[in-house]
Amino acid sequence: MRSLFRRTAISTSMVLALAVAASSAAQGQTYRVIYNFTGGADGAAPAAGLTMDAAGNFYGTTLGGGAGYGTVFRLRNTNGGWVVTPLYTFQGGNDGGSPEARVIIGPDGSLYGTTSLGGGGCSRAGGCGAVFRLRVPPNARSAGFGGWMETVLYSFTGGRDGGFPASGDLTFDQAGNLYGTTVSGGDENCSNSGCGTVYELTPSGPSWTEAVLHAFTSGNDDGEYPYAGVTVDQSGTLYGTTIYGGSGNQGAVFKLTPSNGGWAESVIYSFTGSSDGASPYAGLIFDQTGNLYGGTVDRGSGNGGTVFELAPSNGVWTFTLLASLSGARGDGVYGSLIMDAAGNVYGTAYGDGRYGAGEVFRLSPSNHGWTYTSLYDFCSGGYPCTDGSYPQGGVIFDADGNLYGTTGTGGTSSNCQGGCGVVFEITPN
Repeated sequence: MRSLFRRTAISTSMVLALAVAASSAAQGQTYRVIYNFTGGADGAAPAAGLTMDAAGNFYGTTLGGGAGYGTVFRLRNTNGGWVVTPLYTFQGGNDGGSPEARVIIGPDGSLYGTTSLGGGGCSRAGGCGAVFRLRVPPNARSAGFGGWMETVLYSFTGGRDGGFPASGDLTFDQAGNLYGTTVSGGDENCSNSGCGTVYELTPSGPSWTEAVLHAFTSGNDDGEYPYAGVTVDQSGTLYGTTIYGGSGNQGAVFKLTPSNGGWAESVIYSFTGSSDGASPYAGLIFDQTGNLYGGTVDRGSGNGGTVFELAPSNGVWTFTLLASLSGARGDGVYGSLIMDAAGNVYGTAYGDGRYGAGEVFRLSPSNHGWTYTSLYDFCSGGYPCTDGSYPQGGVIFDADGNLYGTTGTGGTSSNCQGGCGVVFEITPN
């Protein structure tokens, strides 16, 4: 297993330099790059996927570019072309820096997200991260980039409240509370920097109050280092993954249940590091019947990570392997999956694929298991991978069934080592 902060280290260094039932190749798919990042005001190295609003505009984040600490951008289709507008550029100080996670659209129409660094809440070099909101103020002309104004809702101290929120997407509940995770902080007895937290942010007038719902301690009955965010079911129970911990220290799937005014945590699956995979960096999604789906970056029979399903029955969760990816260890699924109305599962693999630079895949249920289809293999024309390379976030659908996503490197810009990344579209013919 590679370093805990493997994705961040690779992307940041680039910016600083400026067993499946069947396998097949997709037929009738059209791939195209709809935007190449330049490493300037628009940003560089998007580490997360996209969010779409009701009008079909996309929103995303970049790790670098702008003032050097990343951006939040909007991508709009105008007269048949795609235009990126930087909505905010991070300064790396109290406002935060290096956002790894997606932004989400809140009930008020504002954008909410996290930065992995900055925030001004701790004395550690680079900061411990922050939760922020972006909105259009009444006088948009005075708000700087794109007319959007940033407000920091919470700055992490790196102590018991958590630190380094990493790539975990934020989640709203029906009452308007925010939930997220941090990779470090929490229980100081776990390690020098803690093993991570699940936290809640509750709005109270103009301010927000942070509460730690669970501090991970590792060990057989707990997880360690939650890199992804949490998913909320209809009863208010939270589900998530940790890249270490569990009975074999190969990662775990956990749930947090409201209990007697607090929260009770339990591990519902521990990875073994064998055919089931190891190190689930990706978050979880539900299908309509309450089954969970996720991915790992490591191990499995192909050594390049796995895609899995967890099905509940009378309080017990049953693990089913949907696919084992072929590639180098640590090159599997980092971004969360999505599912269409027919029950097909879609995702990205960071470094697997025909050319070793990642792929977009689909898993389709069949009578004998799941059929794996590669929709696109990145770097098809060879280095410098002008079509993009190393996708870290997942993909999303538009209303017409087209897929959209980002890659952290590749593209046509020479301002970043290996390219500044792209936004891509896959259209079924």
